[in-house]
Amino acid sequence: MYTAAGTQGTLFERMEMELLELAPDRAVGRIPVQGNTQPAGLLHGGASVVLAETLGSLAAQAHAGPGRNAVGIEVSATHHRGAREGYVTGTATALHLGRTTASYEIVITDDAGKRVCTSRLTCMILG
Repeated sequence: MYTAAGTQGTLFERMEMELLELAPDRAVGRIPVQGNTQPAGLLHGGASVVLAETLGSLAAQAHAGPGRNAVGIEVSATHHRGAREGYVTGTATALHLGRTTASYEIVITDDAGKRVCTSRLTCMILG
C-alpha cells in the first residue's frame, strides 16, 4: 500500500481511503462502504466521486512530475448500482497524458467485482 503525501486531516484520511497502486497512467485505491454511506445505508454517490477524483488527481500529479501540480477541472460520474458493505475499489486508467492536461476513466467496483460507478476526470497540469 502506498502513502499519499499530505493526506493527514484531509478527506482522504476521513474516508479511510487506501492507495494500493500509483503510476502516471494508473492508480488504484479503495474505501470502506461503512462510514461513507447515505441515510438509506448505500454507498454515497459523492463518496464514489471523491474516490474517483482522488485517484485520477494522484495519477495526474505523478504524470506532472516534480515542480508541477495537477488540479481537477472536470469530473463526471454515472452510478450503476449500490453497495451496502465491504469495500469499493477504484481503478483510474489514463485516457490522455498531455503536456497541459491529463484525462482518466475511473471504474469503481464492489467486492464481487460488479461495477458500481464509472467516472471521468480531466486535470490541468500547472507549472
